[in-house]
Amino acid sequence: MSLNQQEIRVVIADDSAVMRGVLRTLFAQCASRHAGTGIELCGVARDGVECLQQVRHERPDVLVLDLEMPRLHGLEVVTQLHREQPRLPILICSAYTVRGARCTIEALARGASDYVTKPAESLESAQAMELLAQELLPRILSLAGRHTRTTVATGRRLAAEVSTARRVDVVAIGVSTGGPSALERVLPGLPADLPVPVLIAQHMPRLFTSVLAERLNAKCKLRVCQAEDGAIVTPGSILLAPGDMHMTVRRESAEPGAVCRIHLSHDTAGLPFQPSADLLFHSVAQTYESGALGLVMTGMGSDGLEGARHIHKQGGIVLAQDQASSVVWGMPGRVVQAGLTDTPIPLNEIARVVAECVISSRQGNGSSVRSSGAQSYAADLSLEMPYGVL
Repeated sequence: MSLNQQEIRVVIADDSAVMRGVLRTLFAQCASRHAGTGIELCGVARDGVECLQQVRHERPDVLVLDLEMPRLHGLEVVTQLHREQPRLPILICSAYTVRGARCTIEALARGASDYVTKPAESLESAQAMELLAQELLPRILSLAGRHTRTTVATGRRLAAEVSTARRVDVVAIGVSTGGPSALERVLPGLPADLPVPVLIAQHMPRLFTSVLAERLNAKCKLRVCQAEDGAIVTPGSILLAPGDMHMTVRRESAEPGAVCRIHLSHDTAGLPFQPSADLLFHSVAQTYESGALGLVMTGMGSDGLEGARHIHKQGGIVLAQDQASSVVWGMPGRVVQAGLTDTPIPLNEIARVVAECVISSRQGNGSSVRSSGAQSYAADLSLEMPYGVL
């Protein structure tokens, strides 16, 4: 059943009467202006206890959840619901503050699917409503599609061989929706002696990426930090692009062995996301040529597709996360559909496959990495709605 044939039932939970009113108005406007989306507000809660009651009674397709609530904190709500209803998409709606960022990252680690930040209080009501709609509605549509659709799967386990005849000199990762928790499962699995740098473009605001980098650094064998402009790219480091900035890498000169440095920019270049996986992938393909390994993980939209094409054209390796383990199979699904990689890789195997690709390629024996993955392609990727539906 497609999303256009059924209502997307949403419960919202927020202790602010103002915010509850804004969300009520938003969904009412959505119903009148975009009837085809079929979003129904089926429940409203004022605190964590009411939220649990509403979700258990209404069985919604998506929960929009504030974290700072009385009686039961939003983090405890996420923990309980992830245990009771693990397939329920939970969309965090949090304040753009250090505390809000830390709580949001923790909520994502506990099982929340994605987040949006609340509009600044200084904005006019109409402008705040529009900004919230642009962020909130596409995510609801995409997450509800994952929650309600029936995946067409072959039920087979396939083995994919990734050729490592070319030496891997850098790993670049593009990720969006579901990324923080996915990165938290992948990066700690990389060995402490990984002989190449890892560069990551995660779609998040700057305040959130700094918190995410701190959290990952505490869990990983490799050093993780938010990238700084001009920093030298060194083996064994993981650099996370600052939110709201593009990250690329450039070699200082054409001389053999010249160092590579990080370049940060606010130039949007017509791209919808900052940081952009496409720009990062283009730069590593240009700088490292066939030595680039690009990995596209869970996320909405198609960022990373064109950059993956460039890596593939230069003779590098392109990998993608599989559908079953992705919160949204938009970004990796586009790469698979384009034929830029073979069997997509389950989340719990990505660290091993990446490490083996790097290490095998540097042994000079032209070996291959053999990885198994569940082949489970959706019959209709159009269920995943792009940004900008308003």
